[in-house]
Amino acid sequence: MPAFLIYPTDTHLPMFSRPLSRTLLCVTLSTCSLPIFADTVWLKNGDRLTGKISVLDGGKLLIETEYGGSIPVKWSQVATLESNQQLLVKVDAASGEVAKSLQAASDGMVTLSNGGAPRTVPLKSITQIIHPKPIIQDLTWKGNVDMALDYKRAETDTDDYDISFKTSARHGLWRHNGSGGYNREYRDGVTATDNWEAEYALDRFLDEHWFWQGRLEYKRDKIEDVRRQRTIGTGPGYQFWDNELGAFSLASLANRSDYEFASGNTEEFYSLAMKWNYNRYLVGKTFEIFSNGEIGKPLENVADYELDAEMGLRYKVTDWASLNMKAEKDIVSGAESDLDETRYSIGFGVGW
Repeated sequence: MPAFLIYPTDTHLPMFSRPLSRTLLCVTLSTCSLPIFADTVWLKNGDRLTGKISVLDGGKLLIETEYGGSIPVKWSQVATLESNQQLLVKVDAASGEVAKSLQAASDGMVTLSNGGAPRTVPLKSITQIIHPKPIIQDLTWKGNVDMALDYKRAETDTDDYDISFKTSARHGLWRHNGSGGYNREYRDGVTATDNWEAEYALDRFLDEHWFWQGRLEYKRDKIEDVRRQRTIGTGPGYQFWDNELGAFSLASLANRSDYEFASGNTEEFYSLAMKWNYNRYLVGKTFEIFSNGEIGKPLENVADYELDAEMGLRYKVTDWASLNMKAEKDIVSGAESDLDETRYSIGFGVGW
C-alpha cells in the first residue's frame, strides 16, 4: 500500500526543508512501488511480461504472474530477459550451470551471472531453465487427486466409479509418501468390481540421491479370489532427479506379505521387489506423463510374481485442474488363485 509523507505548510518553514521533504516523498513512493522479486521478459513484438520465471522446457517458457496465473510463452518469441533468482540453465542440451542471476542483453541474447565473469549466450542455445533443488529444504507438499465416472446404457448397463490420490511431503532429509485408490463397478445392478488400497512410505535421504525407505501397504478386494493383501517392507532407493520438470526414483525392497483368499486360506511369505516412481512435464508443463508401480518375486513357492502398476497422461487445463487418462494393471501369477485385472479410465483431477 503506498506510503505518503505529510509535511507542514507553515510559511515560516525554512525554504531548504521543502525540497528535502519532496525528495523524501518521491523516494518513499518509488521504493513502495517497486515489485518484489519480479522477473522481466521482453518479447520480440515489443511487449513486456513481469512475474516469476517457473520453467523453460519444450520450447515454452512458463511465467507465474499475479494478474494472469501461469502464462506460457514461445521461447522463439523472447527477445531477452532478466531475473534475480538462482536458476539452473542448460546450454546446448549438454552442459548446465547455476546462474545467480540473468541480465538482459541485446536481442536474442542473455547474460548469465554466477559469481565469476558474466557470460553472454544466445537464447537459442538455451534448452532448459529450472529451479535447482537443495538437499536440505523447507517443507514442500505436492500431490494430485484423480476422479473418473463412467455410465454406459446399452445391452449391459455399466456404472463405474474410480478415485485415486497420491501425495508427498518433504522436510529436510525426510520425505513422506501417501497414495490410495477406490474402484467400484456395477453391471446391470450387480457389483462386478469393489476394491480399495492404501500405502504409506517414509524416505530418509542419505545424500542428494540415495535414500532408505520403509513402507506399509494394504489392499482389500471383495470380488476377486485374493481378498486381502498386507505388505511391510524396507530397502534402499535412488533418486535420479527431482526438479521442476519431474522426478524419477527406484527403490529395492525386502517385503513381508500376507495374502488372504476367498476360500479362507492364507499365505505368508517374503519377497524381493522393485518400485518405480516417474513423472515428466512436457510443453511448458501443459502435459504430464506418469508411471509408478512395483514388481516383486516371492522367495517361497507361493507365487511366480506379482505386479501392481499404472501409467497415464495428464493435460493441464488450469493451474490446479487437469484431464487425465490412465491404465492400471494388477497381477498375481502362480498363486493358489491368480489375479489378472486391467482398468482404463478417463477423468478429471486436481493438483497442488
